[in-house]
Order: sequence, then C-alpha cells, then structure tokens
Amino acid sequence: MEPLAPYAAHSSQTRGRQHAEPLAAPRSEFQRDRDRIIHSTAFRRLEYKTQVFVNHEGDLFRTRLTHSIEVAQIGRTTARLLGLNEDLVEAVSLAHDLGHTPFGHAGQDALNACMREHGGFEHNLQSLRVVDLLEERYAEFDGLNLTFETREGILKHCSLANAEKLGMVGERFLSKQQPSLEAQIANLADEIAYNNHDVDDGLRSGLITLEQLSEVRIFARHLAEVREKYPALTGRRVVTETVRRIINTLILDLVNTTRMHVEHHAVQTLADVREAPPLAAFSPALLDEHRELKRFLLHHLYRHYKVARMSTKAGRIIGDLYTAFTGDARLLPSEHQARESLEGARAVADYIAGMTDRYAMREHRRIFAVEEID
Repeated sequence: MEPLAPYAAHSSQTRGRQHAEPLAAPRSEFQRDRDRIIHSTAFRRLEYKTQVFVNHEGDLFRTRLTHSIEVAQIGRTTARLLGLNEDLVEAVSLAHDLGHTPFGHAGQDALNACMREHGGFEHNLQSLRVVDLLEERYAEFDGLNLTFETREGILKHCSLANAEKLGMVGERFLSKQQPSLEAQIANLADEIAYNNHDVDDGLRSGLITLEQLSEVRIFARHLAEVREKYPALTGRRVVTETVRRIINTLILDLVNTTRMHVEHHAVQTLADVREAPPLAAFSPALLDEHRELKRFLLHHLYRHYKVARMSTKAGRIIGDLYTAFTGDARLLPSEHQARESLEGARAVADYIAGMTDRYAMREHRRIFAVEEID
C-alpha cells in the first residue's frame, strides 16, 4: 500500500470514540468503523429504500444500498489517487445515507414538515443519530461507537443550533473549520454517483431520452466520443459507455483540482486542511457542466409527472403514519411505545425514518386499510 499524504487522516491519530475500546488489530480503526457499518441493521435496510424509483417499480433501479456502494467505489478511487485514507472515505461513504427516510427526498421533506415544531428532520443528522444511538448491537453502549473522523464525515450539513448540541463533532460548524479531505471527497463522490446513476436509471425508465440528454454538454461530449469510437453500438451499451466516461472525467478533474488547491494553500497537515477553505472541488468549467446536468435531472426527471405522483403518495403515507403514531402511541410496536413515552415525536420520527419503502406502505395499510393485513 502506498504511504499516505502528510495531510491525510491517519487512523493511529484518530480523535477516538465516544466510548473507549481496546484496539482491534490487525484492523485499523477506520476499517473497524467500515465493518460495523456494513453489519448494521440500518445498512441492510438501504436495500429497500428509494433512490429515485420506489422499489416495486423495477428490480434494476438503484436503491440507497447500491448508491452507497457506488459512492464508496468512486470515493476509494479518488482517495487512492490523492494519497488519502481509503478506509475512512469508504466508511463515510457507506454510512452517509443510513438515516434516510423511505421514499427518498420526498419522504425526508414530508417527515421534516411533520417535525417542524419538534426541531425538524434532516437525514445527515439522522444518520449520525443512527450510528450514535439507534443501532442496538453491543452490550456496553448504544449505537456503533464510530471514530470521530467517520462521524464528522457523516455530518455534512448542520445548523448552528444543532451543532451546539453535538459536542466535539459539531465544533467545526461553530468555528468555521473544514472536515478532513477524506470527508470532502466522500461528499463529492456522492454527487458524482447520484447524478450519473440517475441518468442511467432515468434512461432505463424511459422518463428521459438520449435526444434530451444530447442537449446537456457533459453528456453530449462523451456520447459523441462513444459514437465515434463505436459507430455500430446500440442500446444499453451506448448509455453505459457514456456514463462511465463521464464518471472518469469527473474523478480525474476532482483529483487534479484538489491537488492544485492543496498546493496553492500550502497544506502540509490535517490541521492545515481544517483551517483552509474547502479543498476538494471540480474545476470551474467542469463544475458548470456538472451543475447543468443536475438542473436537467431536476426539471426532466425529478419533476417528471410520474415521479411527482409517487412522491405525492409517499408524502401522504409519511404524513398519515406520523399523525397516527403521534395521535395514539398504542399503534406503535411495543418497543417503540416505550421510547415514545420518553422522547415523544422524535421517537416516532426515528421509527418512520428507519422504515423501508415496502414496510412503510405495509404499515400504512395495516393502520388505514379496512381489510385484514398480516
């Protein structure tokens, strides 16, 4: 294995865990975090949580689980090229969506609206809540007891009010510091992954077309390369060859631009990373193209009437469940009734956020359908 850059996060220099534990040699501390994430209940649930298309709409569309794996793959590749800690990037990438609701962003928006009078709901904060508190696996502590560095990477966004309540992991938002470069890379690997697999899934679904995407610069340029090299190529292979080239272009641009920023700010240590402006970034030209692709997906895929219809249904399911459970805690499973008596609406939000798409639909039918539901 190549030596890490001097500004990389070294697991031997971690700020530690909330609950002290003996080392788990020969695994590093960040490898141990990754393993705990993979074995968690919340990680397994991601298999049946929506990315864009609800699970029952097709077997080949991405889920939160396959998305997280793709983020980890892109993140590890980028980290290796930059001499960063691949294990930390992988741990953050695999954990970043553990707190996401069923039904994707429609579910999050609906639950946030329900929780407006109780501090709101945000999936980054919920992911941290999952690994710090909600997972129940170990005898000596709640949660997964991950290292500070992994927890810091999971918490991409945070209001100052919430940061004040989070102790050491919230301090950087108050002091205007940056997280590790590994956390910054995982964040951008997330963007690369979801933009490009949403293109792939959108084309597979038929909601967007190659003709429409040919008006988007970054897609059109790479599609032209594929058609020039493989003039007889048709069908799905045209799409996959184009998307893989876009991903490669974005990774290489991210690596080169980040290196330039590191050199420009004379970054030598992890402490320098924290004091500098954000270092991981795309070049201005490619960022402009990347944003154009995001705008295209927003207008032509995420706001497509078929997606909007499912989003409306999802919001209604989340809202109905929240109203029912907060109105009568007896409707909750017994273990969640006990938590609701102590934490009120937040315990209800925890229960709903932990549901898969199909479980949420089933719970909704159990409570509201007249016919018997097992």
